[in-house]
Amino acid sequence: MANLKEAPRQLKRRAFQLFGNLAIRPKLLLLHNLFFLVLAIGVYWSVIPLFERRVASAKQREFTLLAQLFTDDGGLPALQLKGLYTYSQGDAATLAMPRAAVEYLNENPTRVFVNPAISDTIYKRAAIAGLYRAITIPEVYYDGLVTRAKYTLFIVLAILYLAAILLLEFVVMPTYVYRRIQLFLDADDAARADDRNRELIPEGEILDDEIGKIMISRNDTMRRLRHQNEELEAARSKLLEQDRLASLGLLSASVAHELNTPLAVLQGYIEKFAEERQSPQSSERLSRMLKMTQRLRRISESLVGFSRVRREQNEPVSVRTLVEEAWHIASIDEKAARVAFFNETKPIDAVLGNYDRLLQVFLNLIRNALQAVPSSGGEIRVITCPIRGEGKEMLSIRVEDNGPGIPADVLPDIFDAFVSTRLDSKGTGLGLTVSEGIVHQHGGGISASNRTGGGAILEVRLLASAPNASSVEPRRDRQAS
Repeated sequence: MANLKEAPRQLKRRAFQLFGNLAIRPKLLLLHNLFFLVLAIGVYWSVIPLFERRVASAKQREFTLLAQLFTDDGGLPALQLKGLYTYSQGDAATLAMPRAAVEYLNENPTRVFVNPAISDTIYKRAAIAGLYRAITIPEVYYDGLVTRAKYTLFIVLAILYLAAILLLEFVVMPTYVYRRIQLFLDADDAARADDRNRELIPEGEILDDEIGKIMISRNDTMRRLRHQNEELEAARSKLLEQDRLASLGLLSASVAHELNTPLAVLQGYIEKFAEERQSPQSSERLSRMLKMTQRLRRISESLVGFSRVRREQNEPVSVRTLVEEAWHIASIDEKAARVAFFNETKPIDAVLGNYDRLLQVFLNLIRNALQAVPSSGGEIRVITCPIRGEGKEMLSIRVEDNGPGIPADVLPDIFDAFVSTRLDSKGTGLGLTVSEGIVHQHGGGISASNRTGGGAILEVRLLASAPNASSVEPRRDRQAS
C-alpha cells in the first residue's frame, strides 16, 4: 500500500527532474507551447459556445418571423423574391411531411406548423383539400456560420501563436535572455582559461534587471577573487624570498664563521706591527689596514646576525657621516680616483638605525654605482629628501649614477639573490639582496629605477630621526676628477 502511494510521488519527482535538466531554450519553448495551448483552449471554450448560442437564438427568431409571414399569404411573394428560402406545394407524401405536422394541421387548418427540433421546414395547409405548402430555412447557412467561426478562430490563434513564437524566439529571448546567458558562459570559460581580458562581463552589456544585477555581482566577485589571488601570489613570492634570504643567511653565517679566525689572526699581526716604530706613511697604512680589518670583523658578525631574527639596537645615525664613510671605504678602488662623487645630503639629515648595518647598505649601493659609471666622466650623487610613508616621517636617500642603467629584464628581480648584471670577478649578485634585508629589518624600503637621462637610481627609505648631537662630524665632500 505504501509503495502504491509512493509511486505517484516518484513519477512527479522524475518529471520535475527531467524538465529541470533541459537546457534553457527547450525549457522555455515547452513553457511557451503549454501556455499558448492553455490560452487557445480557454479562448475556444469562452467564444465558441457563446457564438453557438447567439446563432441558435438568431435562427429561432427567424423561424418566428417567417412563421408569421407565412401565415399571411401576402408576404409569400416577398419571401420568394429574396431567394433565401425554398418554397414548395403538394400533398403530404410529396413534401415528406412529418406525421406530427400532418396531424397538427388537420386539427388546426388555419395555423402553421413550426418545430425547429423536428424539421427546418414550416408547413401550412392550402385552400385545396389534401394539399399543403412548405417553406424551408437554409439550415446550411447557420451550420456553416458556426463552422466558419471555428475555423476563423483557429486561424487567428495560429497566426497569433506563430507571431508570438517568432517574436519571442528570434527577438526578445535572444536579446534579453539567451545572449546574456552566453555572456556568463563565455566569461566563465575565460576565467577558467585565466584570460584576464575577457573574464569580466562588459559593463555595456549589463542592463538594470535581475540578470544585470547577477552580472554585477559576478563581476564584483571576480574582482575580489582576482585581488585575493594577487595577494596570494604576492605572499607566495614573499615566502620564496624569505626562503632565499634564510638560505642566504645560513650561507653567510657559515662563511663568516670561517672568516672570523683568519681575520682575528690578521688583526693581531697588524696591531703588533703598529706597536713598532714605523714611518708616518707606514703608520697611516697600518692604521687603515687595522680599521679595514675591524670593519671586516664587524661585517662578519653582521653576517652571522643576518641568519638570526633579532632586534638590533637602533639609534639616531647621521646620514652625511654614513655616506662619507661608505665612499671613503669604496674609494680604495683605483677607479674612484677618476669618478666625481657628490655627497648632497644635509648635515641635519638623520635616520633611526644601526650604524654598522646601514653602512653596509650604502657601501653596497656606492660600490655598485662605482662599477656602473664610466671610468672617464663618471658621476655618483647621494641626495636626500624628507617624505611621509604609512603615517610616519621618513627620509628618502637616493644614490644616482650616470652609468648605462639597469636592463629592463633585470630591473624587476634586481633584489633577488644572485641577480647581477656583472656576474664576473667584480660581482656576485648578493649585495642588493643583503641590503634589502637590512633595510626591511629597519622598517624601511628600497627600490631601483632608471634615470630619464640615463643611469640608475637606488632609493632607500628609512625612519627619520633628529640628529644625534654626539654624531661624528661629517667629512668634507670629496671630488676626484
